[in-house]
Amino acid sequence: MITLDNNDIILMINRSSLQVISPILIEESLYSGQSFLWNRISFMERCFVSVIQEIPVVIHQINNENIYIYTSDESIRGIPVSEALSTFFTLDIDNRKLFDDHFIKQFPIIAKLLQEYSGLKLLRQDPFETTITFMCAQGIGMALIRRQIAMLFEKFGSPCTIEFMGQKHQLYRFPKPEILAEASVLSLQACTNNNYRRALNIRRVAAAAANGALDFSTLGVQSLSLDRIRATLCEYDGIGPKIADCIALFSLGRFDAFPIDTHVRQYLGEWFGIRRASMSLTEKNYLRLQDEVRTILRPELAGYAGHLLFHCWRRKVKHLKTA
Repeated sequence: MITLDNNDIILMINRSSLQVISPILIEESLYSGQSFLWNRISFMERCFVSVIQEIPVVIHQINNENIYIYTSDESIRGIPVSEALSTFFTLDIDNRKLFDDHFIKQFPIIAKLLQEYSGLKLLRQDPFETTITFMCAQGIGMALIRRQIAMLFEKFGSPCTIEFMGQKHQLYRFPKPEILAEASVLSLQACTNNNYRRALNIRRVAAAAANGALDFSTLGVQSLSLDRIRATLCEYDGIGPKIADCIALFSLGRFDAFPIDTHVRQYLGEWFGIRRASMSLTEKNYLRLQDEVRTILRPELAGYAGHLLFHCWRRKVKHLKTA
């Protein structure tokens, strides 16, 4: 992270504890491909910093049960910090219920591999931030995604300086929809792997979010069908079924959403013997694959469980590093 001098410094003096019932894996959760907005604190192990709802947050995991949260205040948008972070880390979801006894008996080898990642948590992130992040992320590796998002922050986000444990760090708040809507396509291209069309699509989605045409609060209503959420998001160029499902899963609390990419297709074929996973991923085949997945995983938590499977596949089979 960048160190600098700044007169307007946010002091991270409030410490809260994250109350956990079962062990959770903070680093694996933050760096599992669902978020690219966190950075490591270089001088302290298992310590990470980002901005949640415009509030700088530092998380320090001492061990699986002891996790400290540092902020400048006792609340985030009026909610006590520990409560806000419990919601962010979906502590209301019991990971022990993701894979039922039938799954464990039918796939004992996979179940054993998953044990190492049983503490990986999905994050409840900001929908607009998630949308723009995954629009930037199409077709590139996680390391490059992280560099692209960092560039987006530096070009269009608002900077702030925090002081934590006597050291100053510069952070950037995520760019507001109005800022990205007014950005030139050329300047956005640098944050989209030099893809003109992608930059144009991001600007259009940002404009829709800014003027209220794209209303994430409406999409977050839990009674809304997943098909309706996907259809609404896919009205915008640059958002297909997979990105729409990522938005639903990682920011709208729709744990039944099941995004399918190359890694997911690979594990569906190799681990579960789903022949359709090797077929061309047309929209029709995409939906049929999801139907097959929901016969193996609990439908209401298929996406949550699927992300653990995705991370386990990347780490254990592909031997890829965390993002």
